[in-house]
Amino acid sequence: MAVVAVVGLQWGDEGKGKIVDLLTPRVHMVIRCQGGANAGHTIVVGEDKYVFHQIPSGVLHPTTRCVVGAGVVIDPGAMVGEIQDLLRRGVELRGRFFISPKAHVTLPYHRLLDEGREARRGVNRIGTTGRGIGPTYTDKAARCGLRMQQLIQPATFRTAVQANLDENNFLLEHFFHLPTVHLDEVCAEYADYGEFLRDFVQDTDSLVRQAVQRGEHILLEGAQASLLDLDHGTYPYVTSSNTNTSGLCAGSGIAPSRVTHVLGVAKVYATRVGMGPFPTELHDDIGQIIQERGQEVGATTGRVRRCGWLDAVSLRYSIWHSGVTSLALTKLDVLDPLPELALCTGYRYKGEMLREMPSDAAVLQQVEPLYEALPGWQQSTVGMTEYQALPDAAKRYLDHIAQAVDCEVSLISTGYGRDHAVLQGTIF
Repeated sequence: MAVVAVVGLQWGDEGKGKIVDLLTPRVHMVIRCQGGANAGHTIVVGEDKYVFHQIPSGVLHPTTRCVVGAGVVIDPGAMVGEIQDLLRRGVELRGRFFISPKAHVTLPYHRLLDEGREARRGVNRIGTTGRGIGPTYTDKAARCGLRMQQLIQPATFRTAVQANLDENNFLLEHFFHLPTVHLDEVCAEYADYGEFLRDFVQDTDSLVRQAVQRGEHILLEGAQASLLDLDHGTYPYVTSSNTNTSGLCAGSGIAPSRVTHVLGVAKVYATRVGMGPFPTELHDDIGQIIQERGQEVGATTGRVRRCGWLDAVSLRYSIWHSGVTSLALTKLDVLDPLPELALCTGYRYKGEMLREMPSDAAVLQQVEPLYEALPGWQQSTVGMTEYQALPDAAKRYLDHIAQAVDCEVSLISTGYGRDHAVLQGTIF
């Protein structure tokens, strides 16, 4: 039995979807653990491109069961759309795709509240996706949220929505000056979603427990990444769930003691979408080259990602908080044409040298990154699958990263194709 957690180590968009898809043939089950429709996991199969927002990235493998765990917040309309798109493309889900009845539901007023709060922040906006994720988690914590088990019971769902609308409509109308939400319209729309999703909502607790007891191989798929973790990320510029390994365990219902390997995913450079500190961000031609070659545009929002050099300080921080066993480093090919690379190994703040990431985002916003220069390789690595075939300078760069963060590298992605990867070491 192996339970492998796949965790992002930067600010998201590291290529977790591709890594999960690559490893899925070795497992019996993939569980999406937290986050919501604000995630975007992209998989390229031949000429076909799939973007998953809520459905686990392992779904393209027909013999693998996929579970949406209790820690996920579900936009039912978006979920129905994803399922219908997969069915149209010949991906059968019946009997192998399951949704936890404990997962919480995003409603129209959550999206409106998200919009209103972000607008009121003005220049201090966080840069949310506007998908209502934060307000959905807020209701979950306040114990007034709605779960999938209520969505598939229209009468129960109506009563629960009605109990929330007085307060939320008052805020929308009088505080945010936004449209209000009408009970009958919401219930009619969501009744259709509930009817469509009913057969997918199952007792996933028993399903997962039995899989563990049978000794099956399981992948835990995280959304977003460690530096966006609600507790340990660059708060307040974070997401609204725990994105590290402990959050994946909570969201899947699998105890931490069952996890046998934590695969931390990071790009060989760094990107960030939205607001917040980014010490190694590049505002020059190199940053533009990385952005264009890496096609760094958000799969969920379409926003251009900010790009910069790899930050070993924050990477060490994320590795510690998620208990990472080994690294998957992605997008090596993006750096192919660059004559020289830089790796951040420390910060300077008000004349003081920092080797650890500060917890205060305001301090992180002001640090000066300290770099080590390394030579580039200036030849193509696209599609390479053997470590020995990599250019010597690329190997030295990868070794330097592993040494800087004291963690071995077990997987290297060399392109968008699902088979464009070098596997080394043992994950399962």
